[in-house]
Amino acid sequence: MPTMLLPASAAAFAPRSAPNVVLNSKVEPWLTVTLKRINRIKRPLNSVPQHTRCLTETLSSPNAIWSLCSLMLPKAPESELRKDANPLVEALFNYQLLHIEAYVVHVDMVSQNEVAFKLTPETIESLVEHHKDIFSVDTAAATWNWSEKEVQLKKLQEEFVQSANKFVYRTNALALEGLEEDGAGELLCGRSDEVREAIMGLFVPLLPPPQRIVDVVRPAPLLPSSSGAEQWWPSQPMQAQFSAPMDSWRVVPSSPSPVPSSDSHHNMWAGVGMNDMHQLPSPTPSYSSPFPACSYSAPQYYSAPTTSVSIPQLPLPSMLAQQQCSSTAAMTSYGWDRYLEYTMPYATAM
Repeated sequence: MPTMLLPASAAAFAPRSAPNVVLNSKVEPWLTVTLKRINRIKRPLNSVPQHTRCLTETLSSPNAIWSLCSLMLPKAPESELRKDANPLVEALFNYQLLHIEAYVVHVDMVSQNEVAFKLTPETIESLVEHHKDIFSVDTAAATWNWSEKEVQLKKLQEEFVQSANKFVYRTNALALEGLEEDGAGELLCGRSDEVREAIMGLFVPLLPPPQRIVDVVRPAPLLPSSSGAEQWWPSQPMQAQFSAPMDSWRVVPSSPSPVPSSDSHHNMWAGVGMNDMHQLPSPTPSYSSPFPACSYSAPQYYSAPTTSVSIPQLPLPSMLAQQQCSSTAAMTSYGWDRYLEYTMPYATAM
């Protein structure tokens, strides 16, 4: 039902006045039975206006107070409640019953077929005191502190005062079957549970602002610099890895040139005797050395790399030239005639 259809007496902080009663053109039989039951003086109820007048006068009585429900509320904040091993003792000393009372402000049996109840000033005052003295203390203790906590708490209390004064319980018109003498009554058919849930819904907890999530800033890892470069290499020197003894033949020479040294060259010719020299073929006379390599020395143009292990040196081209000069001189000592004796058959063949 829209709020505009409610009478002015249903507004917040409005004083109590006679209820607005609207009946249908045909009165329900149960309403006639109820009005006859509660009236001490027999009144005629033969028409709709008679029913409307009787119901309005009955609900306008100062004693026409309805008990909607009862709430079990604590007497003090949770920190001040009595602790006892017997739960019955705790219930007796720590809790109390608060009866929610109201009066009828509107009866509509034409369009909505409902009845509206508004809380009495005494009930509103009791709820406001409980909210301020007990509920606010408990909800403040259950939340963490922030700068505007007290302001938000006062605002919460003011909103509860407004909600309690605006509260109107609306239900089916059959609730008037619980009408008693002098216009008082009690809700039947489990409607009290609905009121209890609606009243407890007015106690809104204090909602603190969301806590700020602080990002944990981790320090950036230090990049390697000139001062900390030694940490990138193993603590032990590289020489320690090769401290084990090694065979000289396993050491690879630093120079890739496969040139034998002069020592190995002399060792190779040392085993050749003078008699064996006669069996060697003489070189062709057309060959001549392009340059006088006999006058050069190997150490003047080449120096072997310095190594910790003695590496067999390979012969250089200059050493081979010396070998050729020495072999030519040897052949000259035998005589030119003997040289021609060996070379003439080859020249004839060519």
